Amino acid sequence: MGRVQFRVLFLKRLAANKNLLHALLATVFFGAAGGILASTMNNFLSDVHQLDAASRGWLEFPRELPGFLMLFIAGAMLVIWTETRIAALAMFFMAAGALGFAFHSPSYAWLVAFTIIGSVGDHIIFTVEGPIGLRLAKSGKEGRRLGQFGGARNLGTIAGVAVIYAFSKLFGDNYAVFYSITALCSIVAGVLYFRIRMADEQGGRSRRFVFKRKYSLFYAISALFGVRKQIFIVFGAWVLIKVHGVPVSTMALLFFVAAALGVVFRPLLGDIIDWAGERAVLVTEEFFLLLVCLAYAFSSDLLPKPFDLWLLYATYVLDSVLFALRIARTTYLKKIADHPSDITPTLAVGLTIDHVVSMLIPILSGYIWVACGFRWVFVLAAVIALGGMALCARIPAKLPAS
Repeated sequence: MGRVQFRVLFLKRLAANKNLLHALLATVFFGAAGGILASTMNNFLSDVHQLDAASRGWLEFPRELPGFLMLFIAGAMLVIWTETRIAALAMFFMAAGALGFAFHSPSYAWLVAFTIIGSVGDHIIFTVEGPIGLRLAKSGKEGRRLGQFGGARNLGTIAGVAVIYAFSKLFGDNYAVFYSITALCSIVAGVLYFRIRMADEQGGRSRRFVFKRKYSLFYAISALFGVRKQIFIVFGAWVLIKVHGVPVSTMALLFFVAAALGVVFRPLLGDIIDWAGERAVLVTEEFFLLLVCLAYAFSSDLLPKPFDLWLLYATYVLDSVLFALRIARTTYLKKIADHPSDITPTLAVGLTIDHVVSMLIPILSGYIWVACGFRWVFVLAAVIALGGMALCARIPAKLPAS
């Protein structure tokens, strides 16, 4: 190899390493912002806006509306930008939403407006972060790379919720401070995403729209994931806060524990996906989700205080760790995709389908909670988990090499 060729190869590797470093650091700061929002939002809605279960369910409709429109939002953006530029823009949307929560959401109308703004960024980043990770992965090691990105996100969550926990214990709950920190972390993540420069090494820029019958199982799994996600994001925390009176500091501590476990287990889960395959991993996830649902529904009936609450803490953390297995859907899609440029727009279609149910299930669940009690919300989730096991079992045991 000549000296010029060696220098070119070295520079390419250096550029790739810089891209990976920027992507991982961006994921850390995104994880911090997302962790702060997730660990404080339900307390914020309960303490500041005094929402009941039905109102909390209705708020998910505008919050999930950007996810429903993601097929069109992502499609329009992919015409002019790459995934990394779109990720940078997503972070700035999240920052704007967080600043709105901090200083400009005294009324329910403003709360809804800034919820939508932040949600646009949240849903955009979840559409493009998987393809960014796949572009930085070696063939056959996609699960490992996505697991590493998941671990980085959890590392950021640890840092974010640790700050919130300490501040809450020392100075009390100050949501303006919480969400100002969120905005700062989002802006830093956006700048880091903007600095990533990746050549079109995997087939060129993503296509604008992709909808194929071949991907129908992926779409169906995405729909069930939307149901599972919304029930636990909204009402998993709501049980702890409204039924058991859990404060912000404890919710932040639970997020801290879940994130700490995620730093260790997310890369390991990525390796397990590469080794065991997507079908085994996703079926196992649905089985554990079934157990989590039953624990939420019946722990207070089966165990005396405070053991029932301790079980809920454990299942809350377990459910947070199980969320990491959603990367198996991304690696499954990559293995069946006709072309690499199908991946991002197909993920956008999956997210849109996910949110068709995500917008409606919280409303239904809120009414079920008010009319019948919270247990029946999780009985419904358990039935859905059984359906998810049957659906994921249809994934072929052996998939094409990625």
